[in-house]
Amino acid sequence: VVEMPVRIRLSLHGCTNRPFYHIVVAPSRFKRDGRHLEQVGSFDPMPNYNNEKLVALNIDRIRYWLSVGAEPTKPVYKILGLAGILPVHPRSYLETERRLRDINNRTGIDKTKE
Repeated sequence: VVEMPVRIRLSLHGCTNRPFYHIVVAPSRFKRDGRHLEQVGSFDPMPNYNNEKLVALNIDRIRYWLSVGAEPTKPVYKILGLAGILPVHPRSYLETERRLRDINNRTGIDKTKE
């Protein structure tokens, strides 16, 4: 019996112009929004009135699935890295630097040279 690789990935839900994602564990061949083995969290990418993007994670189940060989996709890897479950994704550092540079350019302050 050959087992399919299992992935931890985002499953799109919500309406037009208002995305909402479930973080699910599913075999890699299943459709993005199709069947899944288990839902282990949720992610709301739209900032709320405090400019926060909300994430809910079932850490015990995520650690279990990682221990049995499930691989997170890049977006999920970044979320799990920021949550402290995995090492921070290297791309997160680059995006943070770029955003700080953009903010500093808009305000006329250059903190990178200090």
